[in-house]
Amino acid sequence: MQLTPDLLLKAYAIGIFPMAESRHDPELHWIDPEERGVLPFESFHIPRRLKRSLRRNLFEVRCDSAFADVVKACAEVTGDRPDTWINPVIEQLIGELYRMGFAHSVECWRDGQLVGGLYGISLGGAFFGESMFSREKDASKVALVHLVLRLQKGGFGLLDTQFTTDHLSQFGVIDIHRDDYRERLSRAISLRAKFPRQALPPEEIEAFIKSTK
Repeated sequence: MQLTPDLLLKAYAIGIFPMAESRHDPELHWIDPEERGVLPFESFHIPRRLKRSLRRNLFEVRCDSAFADVVKACAEVTGDRPDTWINPVIEQLIGELYRMGFAHSVECWRDGQLVGGLYGISLGGAFFGESMFSREKDASKVALVHLVLRLQKGGFGLLDTQFTTDHLSQFGVIDIHRDDYRERLSRAISLRAKFPRQALPPEEIEAFIKSTK
């Protein structure tokens, strides 16, 4: 059976997602982890040093202005990442979801250059964070902070990070059991949320920084 964007959305809606073994592996594997990484909005944490970076306004933050470039950057092999799970099939499907309005990117720019960001899939009030990249210090972290603010502002109820890593744990990401995750997912998908793409005023960003732990 050929995987289509509609089938992909149905898979996310029941809690499974595809990954490739490597960048050049043409096959996809369905993942349904027993423990799922999620970032509860109420316990979102911004490290003190990152708060300083945010207040310095090092980057121009945009949404959905270079989606394909963000996905491509996330799929690139780097010194810290010798391989990736994003193969050309996933790139194509994610691109189609973006054109359908179900995928979004948060991007950090400096001097007209894309230097970091992330992308994910939105379905109802659930957002599935897929991948992030950084070419400058703190760029992907700043993108994550802006993502969380936008999700809260847009009425989302779930930020799924798929897995928990040391990098994500510093922001408050936790593991929950598959059954708990599916309950949260079901509630979130039923929400009528909208991803805010517009630029956010500095005072709103500052208020959000102050409100976090």
